[in-house]
Amino acid sequence: MMKAVCLAFSLAISACGDTPPAAHGPIAPENIEYRLETVASNLQVPWSIVFAPDGRILFTERPGRVRVIENGKLKAQPLHTFKDVKSASETGLMGLCLHPAFATNHFIYASYAYKLDAVRVVRFKETPSGLTEMKIIVDALPSAPNHAGCRIKFGPDGKLYITTGDATDRRIAQQLLSLGGKTLRLNDDGSFPEDNPFATRDDALPHIWSYGHRNAQGMDWQPGTGLMFQTEHGPSGFDGPGGGDEVNIVEKGKNYGWPTIHHTATQDGLVSPLLEFTPAEAPASGAFYSGDKLPQFKGNFFFGCLRGEGLMRVVLDGRKVVKHEKLVTDMGRIRDVAQGPDGYIYFSTSNKDGRGSPAADDDRIMRIVPK
Repeated sequence: MMKAVCLAFSLAISACGDTPPAAHGPIAPENIEYRLETVASNLQVPWSIVFAPDGRILFTERPGRVRVIENGKLKAQPLHTFKDVKSASETGLMGLCLHPAFATNHFIYASYAYKLDAVRVVRFKETPSGLTEMKIIVDALPSAPNHAGCRIKFGPDGKLYITTGDATDRRIAQQLLSLGGKTLRLNDDGSFPEDNPFATRDDALPHIWSYGHRNAQGMDWQPGTGLMFQTEHGPSGFDGPGGGDEVNIVEKGKNYGWPTIHHTATQDGLVSPLLEFTPAEAPASGAFYSGDKLPQFKGNFFFGCLRGEGLMRVVLDGRKVVKHEKLVTDMGRIRDVAQGPDGYIYFSTSNKDGRGSPAADDDRIMRIVPK
């Protein structure tokens, strides 16, 4: 049973650091009341949340489990447990998505680390006995205990998009013969579409849609325009100056600059971020809200902040950032965010990931509902 958190929240603008000079217009505080409900608790680093047509909520736990919430209750038995997952630092079982025709073909996709230096994307068929007929969609993606990417989603064009990290080797993000530091675009069976930007080149891999990424882990498409928005972790002091987290509009064949440029730097032929955050927020997800239950958020882009500990709301006018502000600042690290079929906003905490301060009932999946 979902339990309501009897609190009302007032949205306030957070000090998110410097952004590109023309990135957003005037920022003014809003007072919007809403309520939080607990959907599930006592979880272990819930990484990706998806919704099945039959009303179930499916999600990954980073140690290697696919879990199910059905009729408002968390099922004790996982839908599937990966035996070969390598969970270390930031990696493990990560992305999850359903085929657009899941109601008829029952295909489920997952991304996970199976070696300390490699991740893969696999496809299963859900049957009454569980997840069966595993097929490797793409294998041996560069990885490391950090910077593994692994957000997977089907786009409006029916193609499978995959974010990959630079595996802590910044050089590979600019190398078109490496799949690290890229956005990949594949057919549902793992083959590459012939209209991919590098499909006919001998000096590039045909899977690549965009490159020059450090570690993008949020991805969604803007309603109305169909533009792909991504969130990406900046250097954060590890391999460059602190901060530099990004929101990008990602388009076919473009170079997003890492490591040649970062933060608000510009250079001909390279794409600078639409929105940049210093100090770091550590953006871990990305989702547009298109529902009617929370009309004040319609058309807004949301992402979970790990280091920044909150849920960032970005108000957009097409390609233009109008303003940004942070919600839910008292629940610690927030990872995934998704719109449910009920028209509410769901998000997960990530306080058990080794970098947070977990409460007694962490980690949790929550949802935002009207007050």
